[in-house]
Amino acid sequence: MNAPRDIHAYLAEFDDIPGTRVYTAKRARQGYHMNQFAMSLMKPENRARFKADERAYLDEWKLSGEQKQAILDRDYNRCLDLGGNIYFLAKVFSTDGKSFLQAVGTMTGMSPEDYQAMMIAGGRSPEGVRSIREKC
Repeated sequence: MNAPRDIHAYLAEFDDIPGTRVYTAKRARQGYHMNQFAMSLMKPENRARFKADERAYLDEWKLSGEQKQAILDRDYNRCLDLGGNIYFLAKVFSTDGKSFLQAVGTMTGMSPEDYQAMMIAGGRSPEGVRSIREKC
């Protein structure tokens, strides 16, 4: 019979995948209010208020200073690190008039055209660094 696996050690392994942020329960708890803010942008009146004064609108939400700054900077990778869910954050870049492709392209450092071509060709190559810790 196998010994039970330490769930915390198991989940920590996800942080070793280069360029990947796995949306865990811990991230969901951390980003709850950021994701609720993003979902509020589904309503036209909230989008208008946000666009009129982003800082004031963000100050109405229980967000950390880091979360607010990441949103203001449109640093979507940082938003993910701070508990944001890409599907909720899509409301932010949609409010900015950006497509999912345009926004995700900025997260990879690639142009939207290069990102789209890579995805059409099957996605990122499995070759290369597979572990941050082991650098291999």
